[in-house]
Amino acid sequence: MERTLIILKPDTIQRRLIGRVIQRFEDKGLVLAGMKLMQIARELAEEHYAPHKGKPFYPGLIDYITSGPVVVMVLQGDRCIDISRTLMGKTFGYEAAPGTIRGDFGASRSYNLVHGSDSPESAATEIALYFADGELLDYAPDGSRWIFVPNDV
Repeated sequence: MERTLIILKPDTIQRRLIGRVIQRFEDKGLVLAGMKLMQIARELAEEHYAPHKGKPFYPGLIDYITSGPVVVMVLQGDRCIDISRTLMGKTFGYEAAPGTIRGDFGASRSYNLVHGSDSPESAATEIALYFADGELLDYAPDGSRWIFVPNDV
């Protein structure tokens, strides 16, 4: 079962879109394995976004992600990384397709509502930054068998 880290960024929280965004992931069949409301410390943000250090957008990204509360969660399900990234839409809201989170709620280059891991490797690294051993649950809701077919290609 694949897992991904999702962060509902400060603009999602300030605009009171938490429930609507989480609903998108749940409606698609992904399972919530863990969730926290938190303020990301600058040091944690710098560690999370270390691969982008030195890029022109890096300082603004750190300021943005640390500017207010966020919801950090782990989702799980078959192909959850690809599914989550499709649900989120293109990075910039004005380029994202209608029906995606960013396409429906975003219009900015800077405020893009949500972060999602881009690979199983980054998901593992990112999840470990925000969740300690024992903080995540592994379960399948009864309805999951009607969403994901074993060995479905």
